[in-house]
Amino acid sequence: MENILTTEKLCKDYGKNRILKDISLEIPKGSIFGLIGRNGAGKTTFMRTITGLQQPSSGTYTLSGVKNTDPKISRVRRRMGALVESPGVFRNLTAYDNVKLQYINLGLPSYDSIPDLLKLVCLDDTGKKPAGKFSLGMKQRLGIAIAMAGDPDILVLDEPINGLDPQGIIEIREMLLNINRSKGTTILISSHILDELGKIATDYAFIDNGKILQSISADELSRRTRKAARVTVSDTPAMCRVLDNLSFEYEVGSDDSIDVFTDINVTKLVMAAAKEDVEIIKIIENDESLESYFINLIGDGETIR
Repeated sequence: MENILTTEKLCKDYGKNRILKDISLEIPKGSIFGLIGRNGAGKTTFMRTITGLQQPSSGTYTLSGVKNTDPKISRVRRRMGALVESPGVFRNLTAYDNVKLQYINLGLPSYDSIPDLLKLVCLDDTGKKPAGKFSLGMKQRLGIAIAMAGDPDILVLDEPINGLDPQGIIEIREMLLNINRSKGTTILISSHILDELGKIATDYAFIDNGKILQSISADELSRRTRKAARVTVSDTPAMCRVLDNLSFEYEVGSDDSIDVFTDINVTKLVMAAAKEDVEIIKIIENDESLESYFINLIGDGETIR
């Protein structure tokens, strides 16, 4: 799969402190890429670096095939939209005029697409209402509309649902899915609300203390965290025959354990195993969430917040 953004040993220092440490990452074109980490892990610094808000101390990144050291990068970066930290909106201007200013900033010759863009973020009915009177969710959507000016290839969003109520979170989620599906826009997004991120992301990277711990697709993560029962038995081949007869979905984990992905009636399973002279030693259920997977990955038992 083609990558829209690639980083190679990317580092960022503030004085004597190294905030980003040799980050090598590939973000597939057309993906919704979730960047997961605790406060201070380096998420915002990473986003500020790849968007050109600050320069890397060492290492490189490549955006749409152009390295950050190439003079052409400034032109390519115009195909990137970003909402990093809080949305920069003019409180006394309408949603339309806020977006229009970004069109002017980008040198776009026509404003004809602004109404469609405001409709995309569900702000087409705000009329002459100034942005200062918008709710937090409306301001976030306006910030995303400004970032979408010029129809960018990649959208970088730093905690876009932070502080929103449940309805606002749902609105942002559905909007991002629509942007990704209808326009094919790649979205790089960080969030503390991992359950919500798990509903939209196609890929993930886990960052802690400035280092990427793991980069993984949503499909692979789903396989690792899907609900299963680990059954430890006395005879694995015989138990496989039992599970085949019961039409259970399973995967052999080791010499004496099998992961079963079908809801288990324990009595029925024990009786079926006994007919094949198989002893079931223990059954342990596993239903791991995205948050618990991350906590297990960093290995210190602390929560993400």
